[in-house]
Amino acid sequence: MGNSVKISVVKNILEANQRIAEENRRRFAEKQLLVINLMSSPGAGKTSLLERTIRSLKDEWRIGVVEGDIQSTYDAERISQTGAPVVQINTGGACHLDSNMIQEALRNLEIERLDLLFIENVGNLVCPAEFNLGEDFKAMILSVAEGDDKPLKYPLMFHESTVLLINKIDLLPFCDCNLDLIEERALKINPRLNIFRVSCRTGEGLDRWGDWLKQQIRQRKKKGSES
Repeated sequence: MGNSVKISVVKNILEANQRIAEENRRRFAEKQLLVINLMSSPGAGKTSLLERTIRSLKDEWRIGVVEGDIQSTYDAERISQTGAPVVQINTGGACHLDSNMIQEALRNLEIERLDLLFIENVGNLVCPAEFNLGEDFKAMILSVAEGDDKPLKYPLMFHESTVLLINKIDLLPFCDCNLDLIEERALKINPRLNIFRVSCRTGEGLDRWGDWLKQQIRQRKKKGSES
């Protein structure tokens, strides 16, 4: 297969994904539903962040989760303990979720009864950045244990994200990681990036993240009522 054929195949896949993503986006907008596509490398703390976030917001807002993983239902079972409705997607080896998978998962969620939907993507800093799911925002988590060079190695992820959560800051005394350098490098790629320094173990910084989410939910509701 020549390079031109490969490029054509990739382009067709991305275009098909984008068409379904737009369908998802219209459906979310009709329901005044805020949707966050949560991405990170494996072990950065996506599920722990979701657990803490859901528990802190669930008395005020109705939250659901689409849980993506290559195999197992372990993370979905953890999320279900928060009381939030959750739908599991097992990709069977695929390194990301796509918009068609999300569209199928929505058959098992009553999204009209939700204010906020989290999509926990497959652990990967490459593929998920390229696939639009119809979300309002992409949010990525970076663990301090991963080091401060990731903006240099995975710039597309930082470019496509609206939010960067720098997690596990309680481990800073034990890591060779410079938070200021992460922020400097990330903002050079994406000056509009909203950055939160957090610890899912201690809870530090999670209040600011929660406040940002509440603001976005209210703006989504306001925008929906005006349209």
